[in-house]
Parts: sequence; structure tokens; C-alpha cells
Amino acid sequence: MMVGAFLWGGLADKVGRRRCLIVALAINCVFAFLSSFAPGYGFFLFFRLLSGIGIGGTVPIVYSYFSEFLQMDKRGEHLSWLCMFWMIGGIYASFTAWGIIPRYGWGFSMGTEFQFHSWRLFVLVAALPAIASLVGLTFMPESPRFLLENAKYDEAWMILKQVHDTNWRAKGQPEKVFTVTHIKAPKTAEDEFIEIQSATGTAVQRWAVRSLTLCKLVLRNIASLLSAELRFATIFMAIIWFCMAFSYYGLSVWFPDMIKHLQYMEYESKVKVFHKERVENFRFNFSLENQIHKEGEYINDKFISIEMKSVRFESSLFEDCRFEEIKSTDTVFENCTIRSTVFYNTDLWAEKFIDCKMQNTTFELNKFGCHLDTVEENDVLIYLVSFLGSLAVLPGNIISALFMEKIGRVKIIGGSMLISAGCTFFLFLSFSQSAIIALQCLFCGVSVAAWNGIEVVTVELYPTSKRATAFGVLNALCKLAAVLGSSIFTSFVGISKFIPILLSFTALVCGGLVALKLPDTRGKILQ
Repeated sequence: MMVGAFLWGGLADKVGRRRCLIVALAINCVFAFLSSFAPGYGFFLFFRLLSGIGIGGTVPIVYSYFSEFLQMDKRGEHLSWLCMFWMIGGIYASFTAWGIIPRYGWGFSMGTEFQFHSWRLFVLVAALPAIASLVGLTFMPESPRFLLENAKYDEAWMILKQVHDTNWRAKGQPEKVFTVTHIKAPKTAEDEFIEIQSATGTAVQRWAVRSLTLCKLVLRNIASLLSAELRFATIFMAIIWFCMAFSYYGLSVWFPDMIKHLQYMEYESKVKVFHKERVENFRFNFSLENQIHKEGEYINDKFISIEMKSVRFESSLFEDCRFEEIKSTDTVFENCTIRSTVFYNTDLWAEKFIDCKMQNTTFELNKFGCHLDTVEENDVLIYLVSFLGSLAVLPGNIISALFMEKIGRVKIIGGSMLISAGCTFFLFLSFSQSAIIALQCLFCGVSVAAWNGIEVVTVELYPTSKRATAFGVLNALCKLAAVLGSSIFTSFVGISKFIPILLSFTALVCGGLVALKLPDTRGKILQ
């Protein structure tokens, strides 16, 4: 997404918002579909990487594209409503993940090797909004501001007339005539250079010259973000984007990981340990869960139609035993001796036997993958946490949209970031899962207002020729901060919660104070 934001943001200012958005969405859709059918983990990562390049380009283009159709006095409000659809997408993703992924029994086999499990179905379902957006975008016009910037006056005039007629028709005055008094958007020497070069040479040479020239123009546009008139705005916005993303995405990963850690600690405290037990001629017809069996001896025993959850056999002997219709998860045999034993229709494959000695042991009708179809309570809680975190931003979205024009972007950004910093401070006092979940919801609800303000100001600070480029560069920086935050915060799970909370608090306070130095862009006409 970092690469995609940088790439497509720059291209959108030179090639066009609509065209780049269509290509970026198409890349996302194609590789999201392919990742659902990935034959292995390496292919899955590769397809998700390419899909992310498409996703990364949509955010900077969408905000620039949408803002250029809005009237000045409602621009902040409507851009804030647009931000709400990020929340709706998060709710959709977390709700469908919660409803689909734990239902492992929904999977089916395609041949002997390929298993279409529930997670593959979730990947397909998650791509449906992107497909719908791609179809809808084909009926949308190009940004008239972009067309005017590139001296395509006739096309811009037709689109503006269409917008004018549609709006007045909705107000019950279809007879109102659209008129243009003057247009001032001179054609640049850069555009002339492309046309002169593309009129000569072979098709390949023209494509190479056009591509090289386009790359130079994009890079020149990126460098212009640090020009005298834009330098301070770019530096301030870079600091705010980085601080907000570092804290937000770091905590977004840290919250569920911390809850998992607390669950694990609670589960570990209830583990049952059996040492040197000897069991002969016994039929296990009950499930085994959260147990460790050390140096046990199992002679002529039968394990029939049971589930094994978090079971570990260490340095144990199995002789003349039979395992049949076994469903397991997190179950291993380590340094065990297994003699004259049959494994029939189980999901206990080679990876679950660590340094074991096999003597006259057979495996028949082995199942691959985890086949437990029960919903794990811990997994459900993690999906619920993700869902609640997405839902909690609704109040912040509504409030920021309603007050964006009244309070102002700068106060909303600075105030929300400082309040979010206060929320992270209270994490020092939380020692339970419920407290962490409550603070996560509070943090997400407050911080979304800051995000809305940041995105609105980013659109309004830059001229049309640099708007998508600036948004793309800043959004790429945001993703870099997200990678750093996620990596750093998760490395401290189970070690110390002081450092992640302190880092998050410091970043939010710094970003909030810098935000208060930004110019107020309310009532400013887009350049």
C-alpha cells in the first residue's frame, strides 16, 4: 500500500484521477481473486503484495477526485462523510471475517491437493466492494479541475454542465442555463513536450519517450512539494501523518495481540500436567484439552472419534494403540516412541511428530489441515474486538462531519490527537481484557476525528496539479509509519506495555501540537 500510494498518487496528477483509479481498483480486484486460490503461502503473500499496490493507490486518488466536485462551504463536511466509508468497510471486513473464518467446516476439496477452506471464501467476499466500485466508476466522469489544469476545456465544460443540470433538476429548476464567464488554465510546456516527442519514431520509441517523460514529470512534481511556498505545509503534514499513523496502527495491532496474550496466560494457568501415567486397554471416548502428558505409557489403548485441543505428549510410549477419527488443533507428540500403532482418518500428520521413533506404525486416509469445526471462544473474542473497534468510530465520524466547518479542521485534528493521547495514558491502569477492549473503542472513536481532519486539510492545502501527488506521498509515509508501529508495538507484547503506551502517547502529543500550527483552510477555494 505504501508503494501504491506513492506510485498512483503521482500518476493521478499527470494521467488523470479517473483513469488511475480504475487501473488501481482493477489491480486490487484481480490479485485479490487470485490470492483466494493461491496454492501456497508464498503465492498468497505475492498476490496480496500486488493487491496492496492497487489498494494503496485508491485512497489518495479518491479524496482528490471527490473534493474537486464539492462546493466550498460543504467540502469539509462531505469529505468527512466520505471518511465514514472507511469505517463501513472495516465493519464489513470484521463482520464477514467473524461470520466466515471460524466456520472451518464450510470448506470443500477440489481434487486431492487443493482445499478451499473458509478463509479463501472470506478473501473473495472481502473483494466484492472493490468490484462494485470498479463497475460504478466506469459511469463516472473525470475531474473537471484536472481537465482544466490540462487545458481540456471542452471536456471540462461538458462535465460541469452535466453537474449543473443535474443539481438544478434536483432543485426543480431544469430550465436554468449553464454559462461560463471565463476559464484561465494555460497549457504547460511539459504537455507540449510529450506531444512533440510522441509524434516521431516507432510505436515502441514513442511509448518509451512518453513513459520516461511521465516519470520525470511525476518526480518533478514530488520534488516541488518542498518548494518555498509548500515546504512548511509539507513538513508539518508529514509529521502529523507519521505521528498519527505510528500510534494508530501500532495500537490497532497491539490491542488484539495484548488480548490474545492475556487469554494465553489465563489458559496456561489452567493447564493440566500428567506425569508417568500408565494406561492399558482403555478407550478414550472424551475430548482432551489443555493437557501435557510426560513420560506416559499407553498400551493397547484406543483414541476413537475425539477432539484434541492444545495437547502435548512428551517422551511417552504408545504401543498397539489405535487413533481413529481424530480432530486436533495445537497438538504435538515430542520425543515419543510409537510402536505397532494405527492412525486412521486423522489430521495427525508428520509435522505433529517431533523427534519421534516410529516402529511398525501406519497412517491410513490421512486428512490434511485442521478439521475442527467448533467455534473457539478465544477466536470469537478476537473477531468481536475487531468488530467493536470498527463500530466505535461511528460517533467520531458523525461528530467530526457535523462540526468540521463550525469548529475548523485545525482544532479538530489537534484536539482529537491530544484526547487520543489521554486515552493511551489510561492503558497504564488497565489489567483486564474488558478494560483494554473499552479503551480500544474509546481510542478508535476519538482518533477517527483526527484522521478526518488530516485528510480534509491535505486536500485543501495543495493545488490541483499537486493534490494527488501530495496525498500519495503523505499516505505512503503513513504506511511506513504503520509498518514501524506494528513491528515495534507487537515486539513488546508479553514483555512490557510501558514502552508501547509511552511511544504512542509521545507521538500523539507531538502530532497534536504541530497540528495547531497549521493554517485554517475553511472557506478556502481549491487552487
